[in-house]
Amino acid sequence: MARRTKAEAAATREALIDAAEEMFMEHGVARTSLEQIARHAGMTRGAVYWHFKNKADLFHAMLERVHMPFQNLFDEVDDSVADNCPLEAIRQACIKGFARAEQPRNKRVHFILMYRCEFFSDIDPQAMQEEISQDINSVLLKYFQLAAENRQLASLSPEAATDLFYATLTGLFNGWLRHPELYSLEARGTQMVENLLHLLRNA
Repeated sequence: MARRTKAEAAATREALIDAAEEMFMEHGVARTSLEQIARHAGMTRGAVYWHFKNKADLFHAMLERVHMPFQNLFDEVDDSVADNCPLEAIRQACIKGFARAEQPRNKRVHFILMYRCEFFSDIDPQAMQEEISQDINSVLLKYFQLAAENRQLASLSPEAATDLFYATLTGLFNGWLRHPELYSLEARGTQMVENLLHLLRNA
């Protein structure tokens, strides 16, 4: 019985996060109340407070369901590739990231963070975006530094290569997030990453 109760509680929590995600997408985070989320999930507001301290806690739980540290994508690349061919590791990790970003839930949550969330109370979307940005930059820099040590990077410094690559990824992702119907992120992203790495690679 206890095991069933625990499973039911987990299912209730997931249902509330699902409802919050849908309400945030439709109305925006600031304009969505816990009461609306509870009603949308077919539950009471008390059920929300049983699982979450407040709306910020619920919002962060929604983000945690999809957030993956950038390094995790590189951890899925073969170790020999990551160690000996860091530029190829960047290519493979980015392609994995594009495919993951195109999953419906990932796309919705990132859209909410970028375009449906204002700063208020305990929710600071700019700080969250900056944390993601720093994570991506630090990992890219590590692999571009390794490429430079292996004499695989052309004339740019690892720092300059990181800035250029990150700017490309950011522009590509934000453009796709606003208009995902225009192109496949994975298809266009793969082409852009391969073209850019070709320019950055030491001949």
